[in-house]
Amino acid sequence: MKLAEKKRKDILGAAIQEFREQGFPAARVNRIAELAEVSKRTLYKHFESKELLFAAITEILLEEIAAVPKLRYRPDAPLRDQLIAAVRDYVGHLTGEHYLALNRLVMSELLRDQELAQAFFAKAAMQDGPISGLIGEAMQTGALRKAEPGFASGQLLSMVKHFLVWPQFLMGAKAEVDPDAVIADCVDMFLAHYSSEG
Repeated sequence: MKLAEKKRKDILGAAIQEFREQGFPAARVNRIAELAEVSKRTLYKHFESKELLFAAITEILLEEIAAVPKLRYRPDAPLRDQLIAAVRDYVGHLTGEHYLALNRLVMSELLRDQELAQAFFAKAAMQDGPISGLIGEAMQTGALRKAEPGFASGQLLSMVKHFLVWPQFLMGAKAEVDPDAVIADCVDMFLAHYSSEG
């Protein structure tokens, strides 16, 4: 890794720490430079403002969302099993400590700044979710009735997130439910609605 790339990475890491500890409005550029062990001049060479530094952090979150592997439908395996495994993996990604901390940081600022929120969600909407591809292919083969795959996957994931993601995101504690049972129930409700036989 080149020195300039390392410094940029160190600055981003320091900014994430400072924004987490102080919140975006109270975060100080001097403190970020100190944590990154760079001069303020070096920091401004990479990021001209605190806002641009925060925008770079939102890009990291979008990259992490995009990095979740896209899934393909396998006609030779039960669709229910594929959906359960896919949802379990996705929930595991969303509730990982690194992702949760980064997501909390970004979302807290998006709640404060509607323009930033609109730009962020417009970019996020252009990405295919990891499960919508699987659902779309299942619809094309007739394993599920035809519908808009992104909307259908959103319905499934919204049910699951209610029980397994939001309690951890908002309160830092897992809900007192059996995650495997919740995922299986949500998948069964989804399949009851979207089954091509229904």
